[in-house]
Amino acid sequence: MIDFLFWEGCPSHPRALSDLTELLDEFQIARDQLRVNEVKTEADARRDHFIGSPTIRIDGKDIVDPGDTPFGLDCRVYFRRDGRASPLPDPDDLRDAIAKLKGT
Repeated sequence: MIDFLFWEGCPSHPRALSDLTELLDEFQIARDQLRVNEVKTEADARRDHFIGSPTIRIDGKDIVDPGDTPFGLDCRVYFRRDGRASPLPDPDDLRDAIAKLKGT
């Protein structure tokens, strides 16, 4: 199961969801394997261990180790493989995670 968690206050989540669904289609993973959940409150963030938007988990595991980032409503910062900061996961990290799910 793939969980996509987002906070409406973060502008990068539509693009992240689009990138994710394109990969699901490419790897022929059924859309019913994707749960999209909006995190609306700080209490929700603590309950869901949400560290920022967007967050993508596969079988409950974040595709990028969140380290000790505190829970809360915030925009997430990812670091691409070349070290640049980004509001989106590195496309190669996302692709590798989906490929692993698919078993390829």
